[in-house]
Amino acid sequence: MSILEGAILGLIQGLTEFIPVSSSGHLVIAQNFFSGSSEHMFLQWIDVGTFFALVVFFRHKLINIYKDIFFHRNYRLARNIVLTATPAGLVGLILSNFIQTNPFFGSIVTVTVALAVVGVIMIVLEKLPHASAVKDGDHLKASRAIIIGIVQIFALIPGVSRSGSTIIAGRLMGLSAARAAEYSFLVSLPIIGAVILKLIVTPDGRQYYMDNFAALTVGNIVAFISALIAIKFLINYLSKHGLALFGWYRLILASVISMLFLVELI
Repeated sequence: MSILEGAILGLIQGLTEFIPVSSSGHLVIAQNFFSGSSEHMFLQWIDVGTFFALVVFFRHKLINIYKDIFFHRNYRLARNIVLTATPAGLVGLILSNFIQTNPFFGSIVTVTVALAVVGVIMIVLEKLPHASAVKDGDHLKASRAIIIGIVQIFALIPGVSRSGSTIIAGRLMGLSAARAAEYSFLVSLPIIGAVILKLIVTPDGRQYYMDNFAALTVGNIVAFISALIAIKFLINYLSKHGLALFGWYRLILASVISMLFLVELI
């Protein structure tokens, strides 16, 4: 993998990991464009940059969570984050080898269908029934946090979007769009961190990074910078708007991919 390719994929990862249009879906599309196939381990390693972007952006929030736990004995937000992160984390861990080897998870067809289906949900989201309003993730009931976590399992399918699935579920569970986005980002920290840790402790993971050291290093630096921009943009945008714009983007992208696919078949 070239450094230029790593930088481009890092930019795509940073911008789309938190904007709810599916980073994995865009990376599968981009990798198929570059090489005709997608490398699942690259999709995991490129998360290093976005992980540290989250840590930097939410550093004050994370410090407050730490203080709440150890000084104020307030475990609610930490509890909710764990409850929401656990379902997708467990399923991802159990099915890791299956996901990495099954063509379904690297297929353009899978990405296209997922982009379209979730796009439609985003467009009609505000017309769907919502639970009673909740101020923020700290005030979610445990049952609602678990429901958001169950919905997040679908994000293992490329094209669905980790942030998109949790923001949609958070919105339905009573959070405002902006607070649902913030909660989604906090929940992604333990999940992304666990994936990175697994890569570090496994020989195959370490070897893959060494084999693609320059491309992944540059890619993660680009992903870190672009992710910081994307996080700030999305929270500011969702404080005034809903998810419909991203839903329309997903539908347009799915339509373009479908037309290109049909042209290629013809």
